Amino acid sequence: MSDLPSYRSKQLLQWIYDKHIFDPQLMSNLPAETRDELGSKLSFSIPQIDLKKTAKDGTSKYRLKLEDDSIIEMVLIPDGKKNTLCVSSQVGCARACSFCATGEMGLKRNLETHEIVAQIMLASSFCQPNRLSNLVFMGMGEPMDNLENVLKTLTIIQADDTLAFSPRRTTVSTCGITDGIRALADSKIKTKLAVSLNSAIDEKRSMIMPINEIHPLKKLKESLKYYLTKSNYRITFEYILIPDFNMDDEDISALRSFVGDISCKLNFIPYNTVPSLPYRSPTEPEIELFLKKAQSLNQAITLRRSRGAEIFGACGQLAGQQ
Repeated sequence: MSDLPSYRSKQLLQWIYDKHIFDPQLMSNLPAETRDELGSKLSFSIPQIDLKKTAKDGTSKYRLKLEDDSIIEMVLIPDGKKNTLCVSSQVGCARACSFCATGEMGLKRNLETHEIVAQIMLASSFCQPNRLSNLVFMGMGEPMDNLENVLKTLTIIQADDTLAFSPRRTTVSTCGITDGIRALADSKIKTKLAVSLNSAIDEKRSMIMPINEIHPLKKLKESLKYYLTKSNYRITFEYILIPDFNMDDEDISALRSFVGDISCKLNFIPYNTVPSLPYRSPTEPEIELFLKKAQSLNQAITLRRSRGAEIFGACGQLAGQQ
């Protein structure tokens, strides 16, 4: 509503972003006619919680129903006073990574900007009295395939009169859409970037990530180097550990060659078993052996344990349940 006076706009934003009130009729310092007009012209819809599962570690996974009955997921991960939200950007995903439950769904549609922001606001209300501290676009969907709405979301939540969310606490993840990476770099919107790598060998990566046929490793690396000319943040490479596939000596050697001249850090993530997919989780001895070999890499490395495995923590698992 462009005709709303600036002080009324400020009041409206305070109700939404400070007080987490999404019904205009409850915004008591706005005139009745303004409340009625807001309700008739703008959508204040918040996704309906269709199913919630909470793990022993406190991780909560939400299956959300949108206004058109589309189903998406979000995951809220507490760590002391810190709270990280894994947010979805699409209903389903078109990229068909063979290890991902969402990939089995195919793409239904992109999420609108307000549907992404609504997830963030819903999660923020659950964190009270603490704040939502970190935001990762690693839920359902490929963010680069809905980049316009993702960038609009970041612009909204980073604004001083909304959440003033720090770019240092936001991460956009991609399976390797190179033109999207370049567009993100050129957007001048600050955020961290994570890349789902999973193998630094073209043939292997193509086996599990069809995107590699279109955007092979050489092309991906060129786009990442371009991104680094525009950003002060290191790139994070996500590398899912899949036994008998990407945990051998040749995999470490290829990884060393690929990341050697890139400002980055490496997150190794033990695969979270999905019953419908033909992969298994690595054993502890297999993880320990791989990490021992990975010590030869020059980059900072971390082992990131999957959270919420017993509540269908892998992306897309909960949405696929009836």
